[in-house]
Amino acid sequence: MRKMKRKKKFANSKWLLMTTVIIALAGAVFWWKWAASPVDSASAELVAFSIRRGESIDSISKRLKDKNIIRTKAAFRIVLITGGLAKRIQAGEFELSKAMATQQIASALTVGRADVKVTLIEGWRREEIADELEKQLTNAGASLNREEFLQATQGKEGYLFPDTYLIPKKMQAREIAELLLETFEKKVDATLRASIKRQGLSLDQALIIASVVEREARANKDRPLVAGIFIRRLRASWPLQADATVQYALGFQAQEQSWWKKSLTREDLKINSPYNTYKQAGLPPAPICNPSLASIQAVANQKATKYWYYISDKKGELHYAETIEEHNANIAKYLNK
Repeated sequence: MRKMKRKKKFANSKWLLMTTVIIALAGAVFWWKWAASPVDSASAELVAFSIRRGESIDSISKRLKDKNIIRTKAAFRIVLITGGLAKRIQAGEFELSKAMATQQIASALTVGRADVKVTLIEGWRREEIADELEKQLTNAGASLNREEFLQATQGKEGYLFPDTYLIPKKMQAREIAELLLETFEKKVDATLRASIKRQGLSLDQALIIASVVEREARANKDRPLVAGIFIRRLRASWPLQADATVQYALGFQAQEQSWWKKSLTREDLKINSPYNTYKQAGLPPAPICNPSLASIQAVANQKATKYWYYISDKKGELHYAETIEEHNANIAKYLNK
């Protein structure tokens, strides 16, 4: 009899547990449907919402709840975590609606709808970057304090990473400068820095060489070769003799409306500047532009050869030589000089 009572008691407990679990699951499903649903599915109003760079998920979810854009902070966090969106939330200006479900809001915050897409080309100096930022932001109805940007990037040539950026319209010039510098820190990672160190170069030295490589060798196949020639010359105490450094020293050319003079004269090569690598041995004092990742990698993994010289023909193809005689022959053959 006692055994039967124990079995009955166990069966009742099991049934009670199952019932509790079912009720809990049903409650969770009901809660989730409510928590993840739009606050007001009939709303046609757009709500402006901005995210600051570096703002935490806790802060974002709290402000969304305070603005009554989401029902609960917990549901918003769950959507971010389960959807792998937490690290994709970006700073910027957004237009949200109370008619959007939590999933839609989370996805929308990964692409700034009020951001301006700006592509910064590798090989530009910071003045060119400032010009492009000013142009694109102005075209989008925003603005850039050009002088503030140039002040914020003073001494940072080479570290303003060329890439395509989504820039919030309200982002200040100094914040944009910080964004470019932070991107450099992410892209030029520990592995690449270790490779640079193995070449016996500091990061500053590598960036100076990479900036010259960027302007002198546009094809990926040529970059490691040209980097190898520059490093070889540097170690042998030869002058680099790179036209791009003279172009940098000459600065803006009003007639050409360019920062890079197309055809250098013999007089240009005599300019008195620490950036003139025809007159000064060793490296220029700083990078002459902001190089691509490919050019930095070319320096970190330079190709050692017997070449001492190279020229660029009229089509931009590079031709290499081991001796001055071969170099002069290339000049006569490809440049008709």
